[in-house]
Amino acid sequence: CTLNRATYNLTTFCQNAVNGGTRVAAPQSFIGINYGDIADNLPPPASTARLLKSTTIGKVRLYRTDPAVVAAFAGTSISLLLGAANADIPSFASSPSAAAAWVAAHLPSSSSPAVNGISVGNEVLYSGDAALISQLVPALQNIYDALPANSGIKVSTVNAMDVLASSDPPSSGAFKPELSAALDPLLAFLSKTGSPFLVNPYPYFAYQDDPRPDTLAFCLFQPNAGRPDAGSGLTYTSMFDAQVDAVRAALDAKGYKDVEVVVAETGWPHSGGADEAGASVENARAFVSNLVSHLRSMVGTPRMPGKSVDTYLFAVYDEDLKPGKASEKSFGLFQTTLTETYPTGLMRNGTAGLAPAPAPTVRPASPPPAIPQVTPVQPQPSAASAATAPPRHVR
Repeated sequence: CTLNRATYNLTTFCQNAVNGGTRVAAPQSFIGINYGDIADNLPPPASTARLLKSTTIGKVRLYRTDPAVVAAFAGTSISLLLGAANADIPSFASSPSAAAAWVAAHLPSSSSPAVNGISVGNEVLYSGDAALISQLVPALQNIYDALPANSGIKVSTVNAMDVLASSDPPSSGAFKPELSAALDPLLAFLSKTGSPFLVNPYPYFAYQDDPRPDTLAFCLFQPNAGRPDAGSGLTYTSMFDAQVDAVRAALDAKGYKDVEVVVAETGWPHSGGADEAGASVENARAFVSNLVSHLRSMVGTPRMPGKSVDTYLFAVYDEDLKPGKASEKSFGLFQTTLTETYPTGLMRNGTAGLAPAPAPTVRPASPPPAIPQVTPVQPQPSAASAATAPPRHVR
């Protein structure tokens, strides 16, 4: 009954937030957003920082840590999760001085903007590159050792849901045994340093694999019959909670109950090709606004009640140079005109965005190399090594 009441209250809260009945004025530390830049039409960083300051977003994740972008967030009260590329990992692992030089070059010289963490690499364990995987933890350690004393900055790496061998039901969550040689030292490092396990759950891709109406409702936080987990006795009413709790169960099974789960990416495309079920403005609005309301409710997940998991939404803008299907370019919550793509419930000023931005920053028109796509439910590992463009939720 408590869960049903919570679900009703979340729906009501969401409707109020979208329709203007409920406003949240202060930034919320558990709501973040990914700031991707695989595009040639993006507004200047200062305009993006001003846009995000007008929302309740409290954190921003950067894939490439451009000092100009970092500087743009000074004075915004938004903290940053800095990103180092997969290509940086070998030098970090082999050379403490290279890691120290990266930290010196990318960490702000002042206390603003605040940096809450550094993500070294993206979905490295999924890359199939044995050499890169073996260098990951040494790279993390050297970056961590290069940080100023008592900085409080966490150091981690982002993982795909494909690190799980089992996730349904959530209580059966377990890591793939073949990843133990890489995962065990990674989890030990995260536990020792108090850093989170970063993961990319995407209910959208789960729906792609099972495009039934009841699955769509389950993925969009809409009313549904719920899915019982016989192993835990808990009932799930959203795919997001089920995916997060499967990761939590896998960590617990490994003995790392102290390692926090943080959602590094999740989102829903507002458009896609004819073969991409569910990619629409209506569904994107439902997913994002309902997720925001769910996080604000502080209900938590069935396995982790009473506290919202820190979540970075994907993404600020569409990225027109991304390879892959049409949906890959269409995850933006905001247009480059600094207005919302659809109502999200994130704006603090009761409007749909800001005034038009200055002329966009033009990037070279050549797209990044094609990158293998990642499926949260049915993994298809690839041996392709990471390039400059991070292998985000590409299937």
